[in-house]
Amino acid sequence: MNPAIELCSHPGLDQRIVILRAGDEVDAVFVRTERFNVLIDTLGTPELCRMALDLLRDRGEDRPLIVVNSHMDWDHFWGNSAVSGRAPIIAHAAALDRLRDASTHQILKDKARRESRFADVELIGPDITFSGSMVLNGGDLTLELIHTPGHTPDHIAVWIPELRICLAVDAVEYPIPEVWSRSADDLRQIRSSLRRICDLDAKLVIPAHGRTSSPSAVDENLAYFEALAVRVGGLSESQLGDPELGSTSGFRLEDFVAIPDGMPSDTAAFYRNCHETNLAATVQAHIEKLKSA
Repeated sequence: MNPAIELCSHPGLDQRIVILRAGDEVDAVFVRTERFNVLIDTLGTPELCRMALDLLRDRGEDRPLIVVNSHMDWDHFWGNSAVSGRAPIIAHAAALDRLRDASTHQILKDKARRESRFADVELIGPDITFSGSMVLNGGDLTLELIHTPGHTPDHIAVWIPELRICLAVDAVEYPIPEVWSRSADDLRQIRSSLRRICDLDAKLVIPAHGRTSSPSAVDENLAYFEALAVRVGGLSESQLGDPELGSTSGFRLEDFVAIPDGMPSDTAAFYRNCHETNLAATVQAHIEKLKSA
């Protein structure tokens, strides 16, 4: 069963921006400008996307629509068929590689087998792609689409300079983001993307998970990765190869960040898995550093 959709906000958030919350699954964002409306992400199913758009229609949001896919993770773009042909869909050029990858199609097969709500999902990609950055000029508001890889190769964040708001999607996350793979290159990219978002000096930073808007989340994510690097840097060569390192005292997730009170056990397990990937990438980065010394 699909989660219910709520129209939400954050303290101090401009009224032209609406959070579309699909339960605990993910937040999409709707931005109203003078010239057009922008939907950042289409949620995890076409039905969810249609439900969200219906709620917005009740509020008189009838300008032309532009859709931005922040990245090709299932919970962010599987609703694309609800808008395909009605609105142009924009994504980073690297999204096409992910869309063509066999693993993307296998994830859909696996999830549709387990949950009937994914049975009508079609993997629909973007109509327009870009490299580097792209700007949407809405008249009163500018939306700068910024390539922020690391969580995924195709990830983009959205910067609205007039309001000093960054829609960080999954580049920033509470309590931690996850690096794309266990490679040192992906680790460097996510840390670079976090620094780029930090340098925006945003008034609000809104991720797609964690229900926060505080810019301090960026600093906390950076501090987490820095603490990982420092702690891994003190390990011996034999310790670096320990496959159980993530469950060792001093290297568990809760040794770096506080697990929020009341977080469901399955969600905590998800973030522990994220931490395992982040730790492995940090170990790989340190091994490469030692080899080049």
